Amino acid sequence: MDFDAAKTLCRSFPGCTEDCKWDHDTVFSVGAKMFAVTNRDGPSTGFSLKADDARFLELSDRPGIVPAPYLARAKWVFVTPEAQLEDAEFAALLRRSYELVFAKLTRKLQREILDRHAAGSPTAGA
Repeated sequence: MDFDAAKTLCRSFPGCTEDCKWDHDTVFSVGAKMFAVTNRDGPSTGFSLKADDARFLELSDRPGIVPAPYLARAKWVFVTPEAQLEDAEFAALLRRSYELVFAKLTRKLQREILDRHAAGSPTAGA
């Protein structure tokens, strides 16, 4: 599981913005709503991401995946390097986290983000 590749994947999603919160975390958001969080300094030590309600317990029962601190009640999990995930499965979880958050945005904002992305704007969703 390559956390640096995961950061690159997050940046590729339409409307993704990246900023620092809580002095030490890199937060990936869409429409000002976060969909993934990792540590800012040094190599990533894990990723927090939103999970489907139906998969939250299944995922958090797997080795190396735990309910995310402060965000577990919103069905977020924390994926550690010890998790037994292939890169493709981890990428699918990140994509699904993005989709879950994107789906909660207003239709108008969704259209704006997708229109900017289609036009090739590097700051789509900012």
